[in-house]
Amino acid sequence: MTAPALVCLAHGSRDPRSAETIAGLVAEVRALRPDLRIETAFLELSKPSFGTVVSKLVRAGYEEIVVVPLLLTEAYHAKVDVPAAIAEQTAKHEGLRIRASSILGLEHAFLEVLDLRLRAALKEARVRELDALVLAAAGSSDPLANRTVARLARVWGAHHHLPVKAAFASTAPPATGEAVRAFRAEGRRHIAVGSLFLAPGFLPDRAGELALEAGAVAVSAPLGAHQELARVILARYAVGAVELVPV
Repeated sequence: MTAPALVCLAHGSRDPRSAETIAGLVAEVRALRPDLRIETAFLELSKPSFGTVVSKLVRAGYEEIVVVPLLLTEAYHAKVDVPAAIAEQTAKHEGLRIRASSILGLEHAFLEVLDLRLRAALKEARVRELDALVLAAAGSSDPLANRTVARLARVWGAHHHLPVKAAFASTAPPATGEAVRAFRAEGRRHIAVGSLFLAPGFLPDRAGELALEAGAVAVSAPLGAHQELARVILARYAVGAVELVPV
């Protein structure tokens, strides 16, 4: 019996660096599971579209697909866009079974990747000491999604024994620049920003620019392609594949 295909479904961006980074992440997934049929698709702005990828898999004979949304928070895209895309393709292809896993989410293990990226930024900036951290994320109109980021920020700060603030690139306050300025008003001068984004793009760039303008000493790159994220994708796939098995 052929295992269900895995579709890694990202949001998409006009910035080509985003699709390149997602491709690198999916390559990490393939390296861990070369036996699986693994495809990359995007909800919007980048290609290939989800519909294009599903049609290709159907032509290849796949009747079961597990979709892992490459989203970090349970917000609008996860709650509305992904289910709508799956419903559309299920209706289009008779007999096709598609199961959406839970989102990639904000695993505590991702903080190891965040630290790796931050250490690289600190080395480049020649910074050796910190007295505060800001965790920058996209932001959402869903307060629960923002609270999830804030909880992870507290865990990150506790690990480093440093004060930390969560900040957002859109929709929700505070912005990264505001968070940095608030720390500077407390007399802190060595403030670094961790980028809790999956890939480069307008929002991570803007968050970084605002932070540096406000006096941050370093801003990390997004999480990007890393084996830790690839392992979580495969864990989500495994649960989705089991859920496809008839009871």
